[in-house]
Amino acid sequence: MATFLYRMGRAAFGRRRLVVLLWAVLLGIAGAAAAKAPAAGDDGTSFMPGIEAQRAFDLIGERFPGSDADGASARVVFIAPGGEKVTAGEHRAAVDAFVADAGDGPRVAGAVSPFAADAVSADASTAYATVTYKVGSADLTDADRSALEAAVDEARDSGLTVEVGGNALASQPAAGGAAEAVGIGLAAVVLLITFGSLAAAGLPLLTAVVGVGISICAILALGSALGLSMTTGTLASMLGLAVGIDYALFVVSRYREERERGHAAREAAGLAVGTAGSAVVFAGLTVVIALAGLSVVGVPMLTKMGLCAAGAVVVAVLVALTLVPALLAMWPEAVLSRTARRGGSRTTGGRTAVEHTAVEHTTTGERTTGERRTGAADNGGSRWARFVLRRPVAVLLACVAGLGVLALPAADLQLGMPGDEAKPVTTTERRAYDALADGFGPGFNGPLTIVADVRDAADPRAAVTAIASRIEGTDGVVSLSPPQFNGAGDTALFSAVPATAPNDERTKELVQTIRAERPGLEDETGAVFEVTGSTAMNIDVAQALQDALVPYLAVVVLLSLLLLMLVFRSVLVPVKAAFGFLLSVLASLGAVVAVFQWGWGAGLLGVEQTGPIMSLMPVFLVGIVFGLAMDYEVFLVSRMREAYVHGERPAQAVVGGFRHSARVVVAAAVIMIAVFSGFVGSGESMIKTIGFGLAVAVLFDAFVVRMALVPAVLALLGDRAWWLPRPLDRLLPRVDIEGTGLAGRSAPVQAPAGGDAQPQEPREAART
Repeated sequence: MATFLYRMGRAAFGRRRLVVLLWAVLLGIAGAAAAKAPAAGDDGTSFMPGIEAQRAFDLIGERFPGSDADGASARVVFIAPGGEKVTAGEHRAAVDAFVADAGDGPRVAGAVSPFAADAVSADASTAYATVTYKVGSADLTDADRSALEAAVDEARDSGLTVEVGGNALASQPAAGGAAEAVGIGLAAVVLLITFGSLAAAGLPLLTAVVGVGISICAILALGSALGLSMTTGTLASMLGLAVGIDYALFVVSRYREERERGHAAREAAGLAVGTAGSAVVFAGLTVVIALAGLSVVGVPMLTKMGLCAAGAVVVAVLVALTLVPALLAMWPEAVLSRTARRGGSRTTGGRTAVEHTAVEHTTTGERTTGERRTGAADNGGSRWARFVLRRPVAVLLACVAGLGVLALPAADLQLGMPGDEAKPVTTTERRAYDALADGFGPGFNGPLTIVADVRDAADPRAAVTAIASRIEGTDGVVSLSPPQFNGAGDTALFSAVPATAPNDERTKELVQTIRAERPGLEDETGAVFEVTGSTAMNIDVAQALQDALVPYLAVVVLLSLLLLMLVFRSVLVPVKAAFGFLLSVLASLGAVVAVFQWGWGAGLLGVEQTGPIMSLMPVFLVGIVFGLAMDYEVFLVSRMREAYVHGERPAQAVVGGFRHSARVVVAAAVIMIAVFSGFVGSGESMIKTIGFGLAVAVLFDAFVVRMALVPAVLALLGDRAWWLPRPLDRLLPRVDIEGTGLAGRSAPVQAPAGGDAQPQEPREAART
């Protein structure tokens, strides 16, 4: 692996113009395809096949073909001024005028007056009209929306307060450009501080933007054909930008290190891609595995998001391995530190510094008696590593206890799907939601839809009447609509309004109670019925995702453990990595619950409405954070293994790994936190929650688990950390991530005059 990537890096460096041209052409083709591609419409596939609510929804579409359940709709709420009634003559005339105007559009399927549909509150202060369309919300034209908005404005001019719910005029979340801009700006500051060079700071940003640009353009180009939405592309944008900067950062950092050791520019680029590039490949693979593993959950939208984001990560890896060395070839000196540019390679006593390692021969083989002295001067990373190594038990206990406390709120995790109630009060959808809840009760915004299949019933109408009567008498149901039969008379449809809000736990219990009564009713009537609607759909989705979490976690962890075992040739290091991940992901889930469910500090993040956590969040967080956690594990521990197999003692290898990698890993983590934090400002609840969850997860994993728990555990394990049973040693292929195959090239081109140091022969890790 290292040798192949070394040659790739040298080839990209030598053919820099061709490589840059190819990436520019690829970006241009993707951009042109995105510009010409039709806008992505609504995905007509099931949200989650197999759950009851989805089966019932599909049955409605099959048995009521004229209903166009997928068409856009608007629920227009009219609120009379204080003390007045919407049924008063002037207000009623304004509502009737709105219904007439709204129903004239060519794409409008119908506009139902509140006075004809009994959609007036008991105190007559509130009423609502329903406008339905023949096409989905994504297919509505600006003219369609403008006509509805004009009718709404005219009704408002009459003195009524008018708010609009539904998806016809739903406010669209920001495209995300501001979030990416904030992330890029913060990343630029971090890179500039880390490298002290504008060129070195700008190169990772440039390559990351190229990679993200290609990925997003590809998603837009394929959006219509594959049903990909902007929400699907948000994750790809978020992760592509974060890992793109990080992967380029590691290659550039290793290039600077090799240049300071005395290598020529092309050789340094080859060594950087051969060593840091190997870590990039396997780190990227862990992220891809975690993201592609989202497909096992069974949610088509989640599968698409995961696969698109995995594609963006693959592009980021390819950019780091090819475009980065090509751009380094164009500015080979500009990315170096100011000191290195002024004096060339770092020198000691007028000579190029090389690694001097004293070796003693023991019965167990070679080991170093002193630290490698090139770059061996203490820095913050090595000093921190020594601090942890002196007190590993205390550090380990502090990490586990601290993250354990932060994880406690996760025990109260409640899942749901945020709707209009989670939107800011500045949106008309949220105001419409609140007005309907005040006028008709909290459960009005989440009615349960019951569809009864009466093909096998002896008396279909009697069967439906019996079912409706039983459901109406269930505690927690406040009203029931009259059943409606389809044209064939074999299916009936009616709705039940709960007494509690859609995300209330009592509503979930009501759905379970209705379904629990079903076997007896079906035996009695011969009819089959199912419960659906947005509320039941959210309940079923949350339960299905909860059931899928353990299998998903098992698949991802198993595959990643095998990959890390292949990378580090160790059993305990991958197990330690997985344990640290579980701590960080549980702590981040606890933080999400504390903020978005309990409301701690919610105002600081612009969270106006607390409530259940988005049902996709746990599995989503597990997948992404596992991939990112393994990123840091690979980058940090690979340098430790590299030092260990080249002869250093376990403690020295830990210190050496931190000396070389800590600053860059910290910078990479800060960049990821900055990128993810930029999405916390999103107006969409799902994106806000994901951005916050990922930001705190990276914070916990990078700064607590990888920077503290990892060296503490490795200090306690010693040589046993690198133990691998001989059968596994023979079975696993050797990928050479630590660059053993490049050992002959690790010495500088020009050895120091009179120097007698020889490259240290690599050794294998402990075996049994």
